[in-house]
Amino acid sequence: MHARLREFAREFGITDMTFRERSPNTRRALAIAEYARDQGKLEPWRKLAMDAHWRRGMDLENDPDLRALAIEAGLDPDAALAASSDETYLARIDRRRQEAEALGVTGIPTFVIGDSGVGGCQPYDVLARFAESAGAARRE
Repeated sequence: MHARLREFAREFGITDMTFRERSPNTRRALAIAEYARDQGKLEPWRKLAMDAHWRRGMDLENDPDLRALAIEAGLDPDAALAASSDETYLARIDRRRQEAEALGVTGIPTFVIGDSGVGGCQPYDVLARFAESAGAARRE
C-alpha cells in the first residue's frame, strides 16, 4: 500500500511522504479545523495539518504538535487546543460524519455529484470521467 501511495504522491510532485505504523484519530484536528473555519483560517490550517501528517511526520493527536501547527496557521494556540475538545466543534464533526454516512461515504476523500460518488484518492483522469458521466464538460 505504501508503494502505491508514494507513486500516487510522486504524480503531484510529493517525494517526501512519511508513514506511521497506525493512522491517527483526527477528530481533535478536525475540531480545530472548525475553529479555524470560524477564524477565517481554514485553508492555512488544512494545508499545514496535511503536510504535518504526510510529510513532516507530526502527530495529529499530540498537543504540542497541534499547538505548533495552530501557531503556524496564525491561530491562537490556547484557543485552538481548547477547540479540540469543545463540544460545539465536536458536534459539527459528528453531524458532518452522520451526513456523510447517510450518503454512503465510507472513506475520505469522497467526491459526490448528484446521487453518485467516487471514493478514495483517485488519479485526475478517474475524477474527470466521473464528472463527465455526471454531465460536466471539459474545458479546452
